Amino acid sequence: MITKLHPPRPAVTCVVASRNRRADLLASLPRHEAPVVLVDNASTDGTVEAVRAAHPAVTVVPLDRNAGAVARTLGAARAGTPFVAFTDDDSWWAPGDLARAVEVMRAHPRLGLLAARILVGTEEELDPVCTEMAASPLGTEPDLPGPSLLGFVACAAMVRTEAFTAVGGFDPVVRFPGEEERVALDLAAAGWGLAYVDDVTVHHHPSTHREAATARQSGIWRSRLLTALMRYPLPDVAGQLRRAVRAGRPGWRGLAGALPRVPAALRSRRVLPRDVMAGVRELAS
Repeated sequence: MITKLHPPRPAVTCVVASRNRRADLLASLPRHEAPVVLVDNASTDGTVEAVRAAHPAVTVVPLDRNAGAVARTLGAARAGTPFVAFTDDDSWWAPGDLARAVEVMRAHPRLGLLAARILVGTEEELDPVCTEMAASPLGTEPDLPGPSLLGFVACAAMVRTEAFTAVGGFDPVVRFPGEEERVALDLAAAGWGLAYVDDVTVHHHPSTHREAATARQSGIWRSRLLTALMRYPLPDVAGQLRRAVRAGRPGWRGLAGALPRVPAALRSRRVLPRDVMAGVRELAS
């Protein structure tokens, strides 16, 4: 009897959410060292057709509307692997580091999310957020591989699919940008650990097709306010509102952008446990 040998199932899938960045995708997709699920947020630049023609092995999920960060949630549902590595159309994990990150996740069963080191541009400058994560005042818990976090950068994170799915993934209330905080808080509330691991690297070459910095800052404030309304005790919600007002125009615009989503945020409101909220306050101090 001849026994057929089947190749081992992959442990990780790269999930990419994109919109109207065809050139960036065609350049970055060949760099991924794992199966790829691309969720296209209703691009109008021929992204879907171009990727299918150039990279037939990529699973392309075309959406008929821009779902924002929820596209990553849809991609994770299609992955079928125990781990998902999020990348953007202008980022990729360094050679060998996807496998290395999987090893770290397997060695630390409570680790729900691994945040990688980010090198930016051809100069490979360390993203300042990595310096902040490495110096996290939350310290390093004994069963985690690095400093504990209550936030992350989506284009450089690996999640345990079980944990990510259990907390609902990215949601349609917060959308993008600034969508990471609510996921991080819910992972921590569910008992999962989040850690920064400096030994694995993601390269990020920011696309030239990006929204203006002022618009992005307004969007981040909108997300902060909505996340606070969904998860913070009321006194802390008030504190976030005050910080938004003091931030000037970006904060005011963020507040205006948040108002239409307040009913949806209230329907999803679930106050964080005291220990997680204590961490939020420590990071804000």
